[in-house]
Amino acid sequence: MTDLSFISAFLIGIAGSVHCVGMCGGIVGALSFAIPKQQSNHLYILSYNIGRILSYALAGALVGLLGQLVSHNSHTGVIVLQLISGIFLILLASYIGGWWHGLLVVEKMGKYLWKFISPHSKRFIPFKSPLSALPYGMLWGWLPCGLVYSTLTWSLASGSAFDGAIIMFAFGLGTLPAMFLMALGFKQIQQVVTHVLFKQAIAFSLMLYGLFTIVKALGLPF
Repeated sequence: MTDLSFISAFLIGIAGSVHCVGMCGGIVGALSFAIPKQQSNHLYILSYNIGRILSYALAGALVGLLGQLVSHNSHTGVIVLQLISGIFLILLASYIGGWWHGLLVVEKMGKYLWKFISPHSKRFIPFKSPLSALPYGMLWGWLPCGLVYSTLTWSLASGSAFDGAIIMFAFGLGTLPAMFLMALGFKQIQQVVTHVLFKQAIAFSLMLYGLFTIVKALGLPF
């Protein structure tokens, strides 16, 4: 795991905030009612976001372990995993840019798991303390999300449970600023990240990164 990979995952998280704000904005707003009145909401917001990020890291470790098993058995398998990662980055770019929404098909697959997980989240609401918001966030992290699934393919391609966890942890940290500010009521952040020019710039950047990943996996000159 290189520092560059960590930074890249973090930047993808920041870029993916475009999707986070659109998909999770309603959830963030609803959670404000779960926080006890006359208490500062900062620690609660931070706690459930930490829980969300930890669940990403756990998913990254599991997927990375799968990639590790594949890469140890076949060098071709490593190339295939890298190609899958590049393709999903391109799909994510198309989704954010509004060019094509095929990624929604993959996102819908996660709804079967979410139906099993979501009922358990109700036991933690309303929050009794900032610490009680942590497990809620860990469950929230399994909400079906094409952005998360796309980044998980990168963890898969890492070929390591540890690297897979670090990649998703860095990605989660990248999504934190926008989610935290949105929970505090900074509507300006939503206006910025949902602006058409911002979304197109992010989508184009992810498209280039996806193409770079594919070219690198195939060993082509660039």
